[in-house]
Amino acid sequence: MRGDIVQLLKGGLIVACQAEEYEPLYGAHFMAALAKSAQLGGAAGIRTSGLLEIAAVRLAVSLPIIGSLKIDTPGYIVRITPTIESARQVAAAGADIIAVDASNRPHPDGLSIAERINAIHRDTGCSVMADVATFEEGLQAEAAGAELIATTLSGYIHTAQLNLDPDFKLIAQLANRLKVPLIAEGRFTTADQAAHAIDLGAFAVVVGSPISRPQWITAQFVSRLKNP
Repeated sequence: MRGDIVQLLKGGLIVACQAEEYEPLYGAHFMAALAKSAQLGGAAGIRTSGLLEIAAVRLAVSLPIIGSLKIDTPGYIVRITPTIESARQVAAAGADIIAVDASNRPHPDGLSIAERINAIHRDTGCSVMADVATFEEGLQAEAAGAELIATTLSGYIHTAQLNLDPDFKLIAQLANRLKVPLIAEGRFTTADQAAHAIDLGAFAVVVGSPISRPQWITAQFVSRLKNP
């Protein structure tokens, strides 16, 4: 069953419908509307964060949902589903695939990535998507049992330069080495970039801000008009 869900994403676009509390579209009903719009546009899957958001999106669409729960824990930097309990909650809310921070940074539960993934499989029955920043982390997450590896964290941990193109070098490296599907994610702003990731061997591509964050989209136009 887990493998069937993953296969539905092959070659497709996963739309990230996520918002922070300070954003105008923060709220479960907004995320559900965005997800429904994405499904109507042909998306293969939805990525969303937050228990209420996952539950609302589950009611709104029939697509596979990659869910996470972002938690700020004192003394730790990791935020994306950092504990087994948070993974259980994500599954209970209706996610098909649970996204976790699989970087080598310390996690509040003190578990290894393999222990964490095994526990998630045991307790939820869901597939795990490992968000990584480096080639080595991608290989480690695959060895630990993750069904999908995503380049989500590339550029956000080991460099302060956030306004970069997608990490096509990492995408190509992992696509050529992994046996499990690679999900290309991080700083995709055009359809051509997404298509290039597929050409490099990515299984699917996650795109968020250019689709689901109107304030970001508006800012791009404004910036361009100010700098013709």
